[in-house]
Amino acid sequence: MRKFFLQSLVFCTMIFLSGCYDRYTGNFDQFPDIHNLPEGVVDQAGLTDDDKRRQLELLKQLDAQKEPVYRINAGDKISIRVYNHPDLIMESLVTPDGAIGVMFAGQVQVAGLTLEEASQKIKKIYAKYIKNPELGVFAIDVRSQTATIAGAINNPGMFVISNGMRLADLFAKAGGSAVRDFDDQMLDAADFQNSIIVRDGKILPVNFAKAIEQGDRWHNVKLKKGDYIYIAVRSEAMVSIIGSINRPHKRLWDQNLGVLELISSGLGLKEQYYKHAVIIRGGMDNPRFYRVDLDGILHGRCANVRLQPGDVVYVPHDNISEYNVFVRKLLPTAQFLSTFTFPVINFAN
Repeated sequence: MRKFFLQSLVFCTMIFLSGCYDRYTGNFDQFPDIHNLPEGVVDQAGLTDDDKRRQLELLKQLDAQKEPVYRINAGDKISIRVYNHPDLIMESLVTPDGAIGVMFAGQVQVAGLTLEEASQKIKKIYAKYIKNPELGVFAIDVRSQTATIAGAINNPGMFVISNGMRLADLFAKAGGSAVRDFDDQMLDAADFQNSIIVRDGKILPVNFAKAIEQGDRWHNVKLKKGDYIYIAVRSEAMVSIIGSINRPHKRLWDQNLGVLELISSGLGLKEQYYKHAVIIRGGMDNPRFYRVDLDGILHGRCANVRLQPGDVVYVPHDNISEYNVFVRKLLPTAQFLSTFTFPVINFAN
């Protein structure tokens, strides 16, 4: 640990001597108070109201789209029924090259055809042997209509989907969120905020929490063949607290985690702490600092501040009147902060 500290100190000293960093010179009181920010400034999605309206309109358009006409594909099981000829009733699995076995004709290509198109094609074949054949082609087991779900899910894989199946349905079909062991705690591993659904190479603007937890019609999108869903792993989203806290630590982020909960899991504040804490947001490459009325939160005068993935809460020991003093205190642990907030966790058993 001593060696690490000395290396960090040498690294930061070189930065100071080179003059290549932004000292954030200014008065500490100029940090924006997170309680007084205009609505939407700390929105987790970082979207404007216009952005959100456009996204909602897109989701409504997707919901209104008609289900595509089914086309036969490899892996599907097809039934052929010739009326008044029960001996010719047959079932056949579509081969990987798109063919089925047909009486009198052997292998017939049907992949890519609708059921009506396949019926007409086979009818022409039977007409050579049966006068005015009447027949129907039916799909009795559709295996080609699939979507894939991966990530923090109990049973990741490729699943058969049916018309009208929605995102929450597939989430449930795959066994719901996986549970992982973290610091001897069994926790829900799904991070809905960073989960995605990809369709035709594009990410849909879906809020997974609204879709799965609330059943929101527009976000709980109807699935299409080929959809790829990734349920992000919650361990990829950490928050941490350092400074005048009894147990500086990191922990898994969840949507209900706030400053008070982080202080509580850190066994409370030390006797001497400054009345304002700082939330460092955006990572150390592009940090944004927000002032938090810590005493106001502790005494119920201010609302508890919800945290975002990657947040670092810094509780100063005393008043920090200048930005550059604040950065000077923080920079020697910058590399430490980086590993503190974004660790690599191996969940392998």
